[in-house]
Parts: sequence; structure tokens; C-alpha cells
Amino acid sequence: MKLNKIDLTKIVAVGHEQDKLGLLIDRGKDVEYVEISAPTAAYQGLQQVNNLAAGKTITREPVNSSMAAAIAYNQTEKKLQVEFLSGSVYQYDNVEAEIWQELRYSDSTGKYYNSRIKGQYSCQRIDEETVAESGTFEIKKKP
Repeated sequence: MKLNKIDLTKIVAVGHEQDKLGLLIDRGKDVEYVEISAPTAAYQGLQQVNNLAAGKTITREPVNSSMAAAIAYNQTEKKLQVEFLSGSVYQYDNVEAEIWQELRYSDSTGKYYNSRIKGQYSCQRIDEETVAESGTFEIKKKP
């Protein structure tokens, strides 16, 4: 892979709506707002780059499930995130690393989730902005 040096220091803020990427660019004395056509994945990629540069990463692993699309765990904070096929993301607090490992390697993500996680931990639905603030999700293949 060939890498190119880029400088994003002039980008003040980024947003995404209706297949448009909104950029606030610092032009010195002025701040310019620019919209360009871009899929949601472009916005998510920029969030990942921002969080990687800030040293905030949580690995999201895609799962083969009829219930969930991906799962993530922050061992330091003991937080489990489950992204459902609907796109909703729920964060579960005080989840032990053992539960995370069992979920990762279970034969059925849905069955394990329903029997060992659902209703057992305090949780909240989180939106894209909260997900970005809590750490980026770097997708990798399940081992």
C-alpha cells in the first residue's frame, strides 16, 4: 500500500447528512462550510482517523449473527458495545472481560447475548456522536 502524507489541521468540524459530508474549514480570518457528496462510510472513516490520531480506539469485530452486526469491548472501562443489525448501538456497563471473551467465541452471538447479557447489565442506547466520543471502532476479522 502506498501512503500519502495529508494535513487535516484546517478541518474544524465534520458532519454527515443525506449522503453529504459537511466540512468546516479554517481559512485564517474566515471559516468556510463546504458540502461534498459522500457515503456514510466516509464520515465514519474520518471519525476513525480522528480517534486513532487521538489514541482512542476500541476494536469492533463483525459477527456472523442474525441479531448483531458487530461487538466491541473496552477492557479499561469494562464497557461492551453491541451494534445490532438495525444499526442501533447499545453500551453495557461493568461487563467483565470473561463475559466479553465468552461472547466473542460463542457459537451463537444472539443466544449468548440473550442468556448472559440482556437484562444483566445497565445499558443505554448510544448515537453516532456518543460512539465517536467513546472511541472509534476499528473493524477487524473475528479470530
